[in-house]
Amino acid sequence: MLHDLLLVQIPLAEKVLRSVAVYLFLVVALRLGGKRELAQLNTFDLVVLLLLSNTVQNAVIGADNSLLGGLLGAAVLLGVNYVVVRLGFRHPGLARVMEGTPTVLVQDGRTVDANLRRYLISKEELAAAVRRQGVRGIEQVDTAVLEANGTLTVEQPDRTEEVLRRLDRIEALLDPDRSRHH
Repeated sequence: MLHDLLLVQIPLAEKVLRSVAVYLFLVVALRLGGKRELAQLNTFDLVVLLLLSNTVQNAVIGADNSLLGGLLGAAVLLGVNYVVVRLGFRHPGLARVMEGTPTVLVQDGRTVDANLRRYLISKEELAAAVRRQGVRGIEQVDTAVLEANGTLTVEQPDRTEEVLRRLDRIEALLDPDRSRHH
């Protein structure tokens, strides 16, 4: 039994090559069409991500079910990822190519329809994502950005000055002496 756990059933170089090839394929595939997938705007996007790992599993492990082979594959994936992240950190232009750039979906309470079409995001999906961020509706959004990593950043207009003016009026109504001094 211990022998089966530790005996790698395919050549180590093949294991490394398989792991690197799958990593690079997934990075390119998710870069080309995956910002939406990473955002998981609906159930189907989540299902695709879950199935991707299962689909490429055999491509990584090959005919090898050994513990050592699995650990080697995982170590290679982590190592390649470290190298890619480090390269991106040292070379911001390369990072932009690999990771992509943010995409504005809402500007001043109005959707940027061309960008919604580009990423196949319906207004209903966007509205649901905005509500998950704690905003009642798209019209209350200053800016909504689909980040390169798939997260949705929602910014509301700064209403601090408006709130302070309203508080001053309320205080003036509650304290008649204060209103005479102003």
